[in-house]
Formats: sequence, structure tokens, C-alpha cells
Amino acid sequence: MGIGRAHAVALLGLEGAPVEIEADTASGLPAFVLVGLPDAALGEAKARVRSAVGNSGFDFPGGRVTVNLSPASLPKNGSAFDLGIALAVLAAEGWVAPESVAGVVHLGELGLDGRLRPSRGILPMVLAAERAGFDTVLVPAGNADEASFVSGVRVVPVASLRDAAIWHGAELDPVEVEPLLPAPAPERADDAGDLADVVGNRDAVDAVQIAAAGGHHMFLLGPPGAGKTMIASRLPGILPDLDERAAIEVSSIRSLAGLPVGRSLATRPPLEAPHHSASPAAIVGGGSGVIRPGAAARAAHGILFLDEAPEFAPSALDCLRQPLESGVITISRAAATASFPARFQLVLAANPCPCGNAGVRDAECTCTPFARRRYLGRLSGPLLDRVDIRLDVPRVTAAQLRVGADAPVTTSEAARARVVEARARAARRLAGTPWRLNAHVSGSWLRSHGAPAPGSTAGLDRALERGALTMRGYDRVLRLSWTLADLDGVDRPGLDQIGRALYLRKAAA
Repeated sequence: MGIGRAHAVALLGLEGAPVEIEADTASGLPAFVLVGLPDAALGEAKARVRSAVGNSGFDFPGGRVTVNLSPASLPKNGSAFDLGIALAVLAAEGWVAPESVAGVVHLGELGLDGRLRPSRGILPMVLAAERAGFDTVLVPAGNADEASFVSGVRVVPVASLRDAAIWHGAELDPVEVEPLLPAPAPERADDAGDLADVVGNRDAVDAVQIAAAGGHHMFLLGPPGAGKTMIASRLPGILPDLDERAAIEVSSIRSLAGLPVGRSLATRPPLEAPHHSASPAAIVGGGSGVIRPGAAARAAHGILFLDEAPEFAPSALDCLRQPLESGVITISRAAATASFPARFQLVLAANPCPCGNAGVRDAECTCTPFARRRYLGRLSGPLLDRVDIRLDVPRVTAAQLRVGADAPVTTSEAARARVVEARARAARRLAGTPWRLNAHVSGSWLRSHGAPAPGSTAGLDRALERGALTMRGYDRVLRLSWTLADLDGVDRPGLDQIGRALYLRKAAA
């Protein structure tokens, strides 16, 4: 009889906090009490732990068992506390070495037979344990691959509670069990296509390379069949591979969302394309109880593509305005606040009207002027003001198709090499600053340290004076001009780059 201690991790968004699990076993009427703000899934751990302990070769205490999750004011969610609770109870009864259990973080959900089930969010939990100073973590065998992505911490995969107890000194004979493994991650087929498939629309090919080089948001406006979806789907293929920090962040979000992580870190930028019926919570994240990442968080360091953007609920679109500026999604609930990274590139695609034929030659538009205004009016001005590139994408004519068949094309491989070179130029120029991409640079820094060539902003200044540009739009044109300068290999933007950037900003206005 006594108190046993173990450790686990509670997640709020991608941030984790260590949780001390205290188990007190005392004489009295049989009872199992769990305190410390557990949610419904964690509250049901009492039944899982009781059965798992009994089926692993131990006698569950017959008296009163009290388990406290400390700090008590921190909300705890999910079933990954099961292993820690069970081992704290065993330590209190003296079945395992209390000192050994107290110095290790335990993560994993228990089955009734004592086997450990793979749990979501293991990677960010192990990261949080490493940051908190722990050097050993016990995880389910099914989560061993993703847990091993964290260097500097010893990961011990265990298949069952019995194996974990033996590791902590329990005098039991090992019993081989079949470990519970997650569903295999599907093979990521490279079916995004090649940029060379886009023919007859040179402006779109150039614009998508500019967006990739500077991390700029895009708005594609055009009739059905003009190639908007094709253009957007080629954007991830010309982006550079993720660096280690971004790869860990992307893999952590996938783990937290319950998506397959695979045997290696994600190296390619993600692409998220939610359906237009998605709710605001599905876009930015949320939910009752456990706060889950939405499409915008899952698109971090990649692309968030909203096809048929005016069909989305205006509230779902406008909830992206704050993440587009800050690069962070913050979701507040009464009990807690969770944050997710949101440095994604937004690509919007829209028809010019509900029927899609407005402005199309030899096609009749059946929409009234009011219907057209209301349709595109669902994309609010403040949202579009945060989009750097606005491109009109017309349908390809037969003449353009014939000319394009013989003209030289830009492949995704060649475009990616050009993008990588431009990003390297920007990174060298921005060395010593918090930014690496032109789209992330603050306007005040651009107007002071990153000013274009003298006299090159006259047209831009006139657009601001006439009210054709907001101050935010002015800064975004400057960012776009620096990306054009990086692609052109010049030291600073001039009249040509400023003019092209202003055109890209207003092309679909």
C-alpha cells in the first residue's frame, strides 16, 4: 500500500505539457476514482485499466484506488494516459520498481487484454516529453516508427502492459503477444501531374512559379474548363522539399489528426482541398472536447486549395483572414486555448458567375447582374486583399492549343529548380531576419531596408493615392516585386518588376 507515480503528456494543439500521475491504494470499500479534469474518453480508462491489469498477470487492488492527474487545472483528453495510470497503480502496490516508473513518460491506450493500441498524437507528445527533460518514453509498438523521429530521447516500444511491467522490474515470465499495429499508410502516388501539361496559358504557368518562389497566395478566376484546378494541382509539385523542422511539424499534425504518418518524416509539402460544404470548424479546426486540427493546419508548409471558393460558406472563408496574416491558428474554448501552425499558401478558384459563362465568347450567360455580384461577393474584400496574385484564366482556344503543341514547355522539374534558386536568393538576402520567404516579410521592413530602386514605385504610389490599393495591398505588391527580382536574378526590384507585380495583383480585379 502506498503512492505510485508515473508521467504522461497532455496536448493542447501541438503543444504538450507533462502530467504527473499519482495513484494511491488504500483499504476500504472497492472503488476506482479518477480526478484531475479528465474528459469522457479518459474517464473510461478506469474500466480499461482494471481489465488490462487483471489480464496481465496481476491482481487489481481490492480496496479504494485514487488516481490524480496533476496539474489538476490542466484539461486532459484522450486515452493515451492508460499505460501511465496502470503502471502508477502497479507501482503503488509494489509490483514494479517505483523509481523506474517515476522517471519515464508512458503513452498508450490499453485494450482489455492488456495489449497497447496505437494512439494519435504520439509524435507531438514525445516532442513535448523531450522538451520537458525526460530521456525515456514508453510507447505502443504500433507507434514506434513515428516516436523514433525525435532525437535525444530513448524510445522503448512495448506491445502490452505485461511487457511494460517487466521492463520496470516485475518478476513475470514474458508472454509473446501479437502487437496491435496501425493501418499501413497508403502509398503516396505522385499523381499531381506535370506543369508541362498546362498548354495555351503562359501567364498561368509563370504565375504559379512566382507563387511558389515567394510563398504567395493566388486567386484564379475563369470559366469552367479553363484549367484552374489543373494549375493549382501543379503547385505542390514545384515546391522544394520540406526542411527538418517543417517535416516534423507536418508529421506531428498528421499524427494529431489521426492520419497515417508512415515510417519516415513527410518530405513533400501537403495539399489540402476540402469540399465546399466544409464548416468553419472543418477549415480551421476545433470540435467539442479534444481540439483537432482543421484543413488549414493540415496544409501548413503546403497548399490549401479551395475550389469553387464562392460556394464555401462566407463564415468558413473569413475565418482564414487571421491565419493568413499571423501564420498561426488559435482556437479558444472555455477550458483551454490551442494553437496550430498555419503557414500555408492559399489558392482560391472561382467561376465568374453561377453559370460560369460570363465573359466567355460564343456562350450565353443566364445570370442577372445582381446574381453575378452576389456570387463573387461571397469572397469578401478583406479576404481578397490578403491574396497577392489574382489571375484571370480564360479558356484555351483551338489556335492556342495548336501553337502550344509546338512551343517549348516548362516542366515541373525545371520550374522547381528555378523556384529553389529564387528561394535561396531570398534566404541569403533575409539572413539575420525572422523570415525566409518574401511573402512573410513585414511591410515596415520592406519600406525601410528592402526598398526597391529609386523612382520605380511611382505607379504603385499613384494606385495607393487613388484608392485602388490599400496599404496592405501596397506591401503585398512590394513582396511580389521582390520575388520577381529573385526569379530574374537582379539585386532589387525596378520598374519592370513593380509593373508586373501590380499587374498580377489586379489581373482578375
